[in-house]
Amino acid sequence: MAASDFDTVIRGGTIYDGEGGEPYIGDIAIKDDTIVGMGPKLTGRGSSELDATGLAVAPGFINMLSWANESLIADGRSVSDIKQGVTLEVMGEGSSMGPWNDVMKRERVENQGDIKYDIEWTTLREYLDFLERKGVSCNVASFVGATTVRVNVLGRNDVEPTADQLENMKNFVREAMKDGALGVASALIYAPAFYAKTEELIGLASAAAEYGGMYASHLRSEGDAFLEALDEFIRIAETSGARSEIYHLKVAGKANWPKMDQALNRIETAQELGLPITADMYMYSAAQTGLDVAMPPWVQEGGLRAWIERLRQPEVRARVVAEMDTATDSWENGYLHSGADGALLVGFKKLKHYTGKTLAQIATERGTTPAETAIDLVIEDESRVETVYFWMSEENIRKQLVKPWISIGSDGSSLATEGVFLNSSTHPRAYGNVARFLGKYVSDENLMTLQEGIRRLTVLPATNLRLKNRGALKLGYFADVVAFNPEEIQDKATFETPHQYSLGMHHVFVNGTQVLKDGDHTGALPGRVVLGPGAKH
Repeated sequence: MAASDFDTVIRGGTIYDGEGGEPYIGDIAIKDDTIVGMGPKLTGRGSSELDATGLAVAPGFINMLSWANESLIADGRSVSDIKQGVTLEVMGEGSSMGPWNDVMKRERVENQGDIKYDIEWTTLREYLDFLERKGVSCNVASFVGATTVRVNVLGRNDVEPTADQLENMKNFVREAMKDGALGVASALIYAPAFYAKTEELIGLASAAAEYGGMYASHLRSEGDAFLEALDEFIRIAETSGARSEIYHLKVAGKANWPKMDQALNRIETAQELGLPITADMYMYSAAQTGLDVAMPPWVQEGGLRAWIERLRQPEVRARVVAEMDTATDSWENGYLHSGADGALLVGFKKLKHYTGKTLAQIATERGTTPAETAIDLVIEDESRVETVYFWMSEENIRKQLVKPWISIGSDGSSLATEGVFLNSSTHPRAYGNVARFLGKYVSDENLMTLQEGIRRLTVLPATNLRLKNRGALKLGYFADVVAFNPEEIQDKATFETPHQYSLGMHHVFVNGTQVLKDGDHTGALPGRVVLGPGAKH
């Protein structure tokens, strides 16, 4: 091939194909958006030549669980993840950015936090196309949210769908699948998703399976009813026929930590019986969600405004306080899993002076009990209040990571150390999840080889999601390529100071365009919508 036929040649790097094979030193040639040459020594020249000597060259990494849906509207550069080599953000954990009706759009505008935006779309595909038109550095894909579909048809109340309503919900899933959704996903600890019965979820997962889609789920419990929730998930997988993914596999609450061994055994038993079940996880022993998981779902029926109005009623308030302080397996009591000292408040709409303090500290300041304080904060801030809960076990992280069927997802946004993002704190996973995986667990602790670590970030999720021509370094595949120093890659973000970029990623290409050069973002926005297996256009 003539030199002029190459746009870029990456030379002399140690090539990891993503499939787990032995690495080798070689070159990669890119033309337009495609890998057109690979080998130990490619002849010909490119318009741009990149010396990758001493660097690992790998497929772009896939963030299997991303909450970049709003952060990419504010800043399409996706800096915190691009600086870790993430070239695809997979969104839609339970809630997705469509399909929305007019009521849902109005609620979203009313409840926006730091990031403000006009809603120019109705369907999920229209949202993804909006991002691509606006400009993003990363590729984007999404599940359709089971919660979103439920709210569209049933509202936010604790009701069961009629047969006709369930069929309507399934049709929303089918339309999303034809539009390119990866599958349908649920997040069952949160109202109103909590109200969905197993049969409803089987119906939605079955509709996704008709188009080769996956069912992914934040289990109904990751604490006191963890194993029961896992059994429900396995039943949904078996009955629906959908390939199924457990979101951010973990077990919450010290008393529950020993359950992980049983859970891993149950999952692998199901796999041996032929069920295509996989999972993803992040690299931290703390979760981030809101104060909603500190309160029973019944008080949240009808949405945020209804929740706040109920909390203003003395008799309701007293009942909520009593339930918050009582162990139960009927709902996920995050407050008891972490305790007030282990609940770090990181995101407010109005009460930003409390950012970075624990619930215990704020309760002491205010002279109220932690449960009462949590209630008051939701009322006064008019939000669920973003909260980091320290409730998991570092030992379990290692037990899970060695399982070859577990991929990596941040469960966070993709941010930047500037602008609107500095108005709130966040979980360090938004800046360090992949780097922590490769630096701490792969390189420092040797839980797996580097080629296996790269497989977990690339071919494994791409295969699970049935992505076409992405996730590996192969001829004819899209040129999503990263080059990094395995000895340098390291997370810097902490819970105290999370807005810090990771180190060690040198170069990143998305669809053949360089978005990171010598560790600096180029400003390029070549990201595209990546479609699921049922896409018709």
